[in-house]
Amino acid sequence: MARTTPATRALDKAGIAFETRTYDYDPGADRIGVQAAEALGEEPRRVLKTLMAKVDGKPVCVIVPSDREVSMKKLAAALGGKSAAMMAPADAERLTGYHVGGISPFGQRKQVPTAIEESALAEPYIYVNGGQRGLQLRLEPQAAISAINAIAAPLVA
Repeated sequence: MARTTPATRALDKAGIAFETRTYDYDPGADRIGVQAAEALGEEPRRVLKTLMAKVDGKPVCVIVPSDREVSMKKLAAALGGKSAAMMAPADAERLTGYHVGGISPFGQRKQVPTAIEESALAEPYIYVNGGQRGLQLRLEPQAAISAINAIAAPLVA
């Protein structure tokens, strides 16, 4: 597995400190993010999943703990919209340049507005996908926010 991806290159370029962690990705897992947390021996609240959605028809990125679900109403409100819906997997792959299960908020083909669940700020560190299935990046929550100019907001149901 390559440990250099567009995500790691973007963080390096921004001068953001991070560590890489690998795990055995299970494509058959019911909840990929929770499976990643278990494989890393971490609490699911620290292993965040990156999802692509649309707010008022425009693409956005949303980052939430792997054991939680996004509230579409809260997502829309956080990004100043009226409605939100999940993006189709094929559209997410095309937009980000990553495969589902390996989508990172860093180094996407086109940077879109990004929101991160505010509870992540209470953690000393978080894990975010590194742009490849089975690759996670460990970094400080505030570093992740500054790297992609994300907003922190209540996003989970």
